[in-house]
Amino acid sequence: MRTAEDREEPTADRAGSPGAVSRRGVLKGTAVTVGLAAAGVGTTQPAHAADEPPGDGRALCATARMGGNAITMSVVDGALRWSVQHQGRTVIDTSVLGLGLSDGTVLGSQVTVRRNRHATTRTTWTPVYGRNATITDHYQEQRWDLRDTASGIRFGVQIRAYRTGVALRYLLPDEGTVTVSDELTTFAFPDDTTVYSARDEDAYLPVAPGSIPVTGTSTTDNGPLTDLPLTAALTDGLIACVCESSRLNFPRLMLRSVDGQPGTLSAFLMEHTARGTGPVEPASTVTAPFATPWRAVVIGSTHAELVDNAELVLNLAPPSALTDTSWIKPGKVFRCELTTAAGLAGVDFAAARGLEYIEYDAGWYGPEFTTTDATKPITAIDLPSVIAYATSRGIGVFLYVNRLALTDADSLFGLYRSWGVQGIKLGFINDGTQTMTNQITDWAAAAAKYELLIDMHDDVRPFGYERTYPNWISLEGVRGNEQFPTATHNVTLPFARNIGGPIDYTICYGQSRDKTTNAHQMAMAAVYYQPLNFLFWYDKPSKYANPANWPGLPWFNAVPTTWDESRTLAGSIGEYVAVARRNGDTWYLGAMTDETSRTLSIPLSFLGSGTYTATVYGDGTPGAAPYQTPVVVSTQSVTSETTLSVAMAPAGGQAIILKPS
Repeated sequence: MRTAEDREEPTADRAGSPGAVSRRGVLKGTAVTVGLAAAGVGTTQPAHAADEPPGDGRALCATARMGGNAITMSVVDGALRWSVQHQGRTVIDTSVLGLGLSDGTVLGSQVTVRRNRHATTRTTWTPVYGRNATITDHYQEQRWDLRDTASGIRFGVQIRAYRTGVALRYLLPDEGTVTVSDELTTFAFPDDTTVYSARDEDAYLPVAPGSIPVTGTSTTDNGPLTDLPLTAALTDGLIACVCESSRLNFPRLMLRSVDGQPGTLSAFLMEHTARGTGPVEPASTVTAPFATPWRAVVIGSTHAELVDNAELVLNLAPPSALTDTSWIKPGKVFRCELTTAAGLAGVDFAAARGLEYIEYDAGWYGPEFTTTDATKPITAIDLPSVIAYATSRGIGVFLYVNRLALTDADSLFGLYRSWGVQGIKLGFINDGTQTMTNQITDWAAAAAKYELLIDMHDDVRPFGYERTYPNWISLEGVRGNEQFPTATHNVTLPFARNIGGPIDYTICYGQSRDKTTNAHQMAMAAVYYQPLNFLFWYDKPSKYANPANWPGLPWFNAVPTTWDESRTLAGSIGEYVAVARRNGDTWYLGAMTDETSRTLSIPLSFLGSGTYTATVYGDGTPGAAPYQTPVVVSTQSVTSETTLSVAMAPAGGQAIILKPS
């Protein structure tokens, strides 16, 4: 609960003097508290103490500190800079801060610090679903009110330090319109840093920051660019992940290598959509007061700790916009073939296997790239009958819709709700530009209006908006498991893409195209945070008609998708990971390895008192190919004093249920 000194109040300009009007008329008027609140700065912020900056030309700096993390902003030779340390070790060396405006003004190159504000706040909040039942939002903040000395434009920089990492954003306080053409933020990493670069649905590539490969075409953003989240492995086990949060009415952030600066990445605001369709937007016009998205750096002293610190992205996002969330139900999903019989059989399979939903994917209303009417199913599907049967058995129905059929999302979503549909999966979403950010957030809001869950696919990247609209329950934005990636890729994701937010990864149990063992696929259900979990991808119910042939089925029957508590027990990016998650009084532990066999020693000190029964689904004797490695089931009694020996075959894993005896 918030203490008296942490209570929230408006943060109006306490100096009482109006800001100078830009000679170019870019910003107009004075800052107003109500406008700042609309931009996410003001009534939802903590009380701030204000200090006047020294006026004698001395170098200025302000540091926010929390839990060993420190973020500092400074003025060096008149220009804005920032840096980050963790327990005294450099995470981000001295780097640039600034925004470029369309008229050529560079906010940050020559500044005067007008005022410093600082505050500390601590609250807790309860997500609708998540990695943990409650989340602590505890940070120290510094905020500078600044003036660009050349143009007179007023702006600000806000920094926060959390136990889990740090964050910064820019503030445009004066009423009017502002056209932003560039963000100048850079990230100067220490020597010998390796970053894990991936764009769109590419595999992760570990490279030096200055060696991001050139990607893109003439119709997309082109250059040495990487998507977020972007993980940086520093020396001595320190690790950090750059994410963004609270991206509203602004383009998506990418990072790019900087010529002549081998350890530095710079901000790049996308001008094209990720898939190269739609208008090019080289600049973005916003209505001020305005706050840019947060640039977050999640930090871990160890690789395992990084995974547990991912909730920083949610803490920076706007609180839930929904007053009633009782209808939002995470769960497991089975994709059906495109017939009535397959839908009915899918419902029976879901009910028998503890799944909450079935889904009709691309093609249920016709070829998705030539059919733009998503209001009529193909003749092979009697959709009302399937939905009615599903409802009678307590199973929800998801429908896939390609973006080309979303010309009137409000009408379409209303129709689906009238049919009894509970969720929609949107395909080939064109994330990237300011226009598409607004489209994506509008779709989430429209779906919530009709009490529909929404899962966005293809190159959509997370920005914490599942907190604001928790019906936006999942998204892809990754090289998916449906492409049968390597085990190395799979054990990179917990430390990279999944740090940013939920992931839809379509578990492929029992597939001969897998490059992993079945136990490895099973472990994904605990290792990855995926509140909407598509299981048995590419399969039919008939495949599992004889459960004796599939010893992993009881694990999938039991494993939930939302959690009361999560702990990452071991890990090294691209090598191995072990995560334990609790739902009620039962723990679910998943461990995965790369193409190297290994045995992890996992203390069970996180267990409560008493004895637990551990049901272990492990790798048997390795087969000729990883997918041919059998799943072997065993049980043993354990306590919090037990250390498990978790043996994994090449590209293997273990899935373990720990239930009180």
